[in-house]
Amino acid sequence: MARTSHPRKEIEQALKYAEANGWRIKVGGSHAWGSMFCPYDDGQCRGGEYCRSPVFSTPRSTGNHARFLRRVIDNCTIHKANS
Repeated sequence: MARTSHPRKEIEQALKYAEANGWRIKVGGSHAWGSMFCPYDDGQCRGGEYCRSPVFSTPRSTGNHARFLRRVIDNCTIHKANS
């Protein structure tokens, strides 16, 4: 089943980038629009810091939040090691 699109264009592009890199997107949550989950889910990867990242629906700065999401994906230590 396809997920619902994020209402902000820049964040939706970052989510598509995440999915292209194997990350799983789960829509829903209490305060967030959803969450991104690392495909590796390794406890040694930065102490689990980047294994799950919230995706906000209305961040203060859409561009900054989209860049943050991409940075989380690009800085995954296991992804870097496998590249």
